[in-house]
Amino acid sequence: MIELEGLTKRYGEKTAVDDLTFTVRPGIVTGFLGPNGAGKSTTMRMMLGLDRPTSGDVRIDGRHYDRLKDPLTAIGALLDAKAMHGGRTAYNHLLCLAQSNGIPRRRVDEVLDTVGLTAVARKKAKGFSLGMGQRLGIAGALLGDPRILMFDEPVNGLDPEGIHWIRNLMKSLAGQGRTVFVSSHLMSEMALTADHLVVIGQGRLLADTSMPDFIARNSRGYVRVRTPQREAFLDALRAAGMAVAEVDGGALEVDGVPAERIGDLAAQHRVTLHELSPQQASLEEAFMQLTAESVEYHAHGAAPSDRRDGTDRPAAPPGARAGDGWGAGWEGK
Repeated sequence: MIELEGLTKRYGEKTAVDDLTFTVRPGIVTGFLGPNGAGKSTTMRMMLGLDRPTSGDVRIDGRHYDRLKDPLTAIGALLDAKAMHGGRTAYNHLLCLAQSNGIPRRRVDEVLDTVGLTAVARKKAKGFSLGMGQRLGIAGALLGDPRILMFDEPVNGLDPEGIHWIRNLMKSLAGQGRTVFVSSHLMSEMALTADHLVVIGQGRLLADTSMPDFIARNSRGYVRVRTPQREAFLDALRAAGMAVAEVDGGALEVDGVPAERIGDLAAQHRVTLHELSPQQASLEEAFMQLTAESVEYHAHGAAPSDRRDGTDRPAAPPGARAGDGWGAGWEGK
């Protein structure tokens, strides 16, 4: 379990994380969402003791990270797929982690097999692709067989098979009763993976709820109806007190009424239905609706990013200092 209480981080006058309080519970996959600049990476760094909070507290199974003995056996994390010594082989990279945390050597071979890197175990990490680096980072997170797993953008660089694998891995880990906390911008994948969502914007908590409840609260649900007897059924719907709208293409959209009731009404009036389908917004649409006022970086025009990493995070201006809100602790996401 990960517990945050009033967690706050400021860089000079810039507040990156603002009084965050939430709990990441075991047995489910918790998704961590927010626009670029929301403070997700800074929050995760504070969880792991890489950044010191300005105020507030974060505990890993009731203890601060720096109080954990052999921390890889308590919490495994992937924050940066390239955070490794490029001159070491995949095997030696993991062996160093194992030896520094009292983990038996046999676990190195086990996790290499789990992530599919056995064939390249003796190759140097500097020659790895982004996807291979992600797999090696995930192997490092799994190395200590920890109760808590934390992943930041774990599917970056993975092919479809790899994405399917990491999705099933996270679900399996949660099914074993472990705590799984994952941050991602890939909404379609998060919708298939997460059971619970924590959403932040401009460093503040916006939502802490289940996936279905999040979508229901932040989107419009309706039933789409198509019938060759459109005008007659439109009158019947309105006579029954239902809120109905006519849309392009000849369809009707009925709000706040279950599809079964609309079907019963059609049967009563001997109306033929060609479509009767409940509609619910996607996670992406619900997320965009909730965070519309919290987006810090708005793109204008279709010019590609000039950043090497392909994101739209702004580069630090010349002469910027960490105290101005830039630098190693300012991740911009």
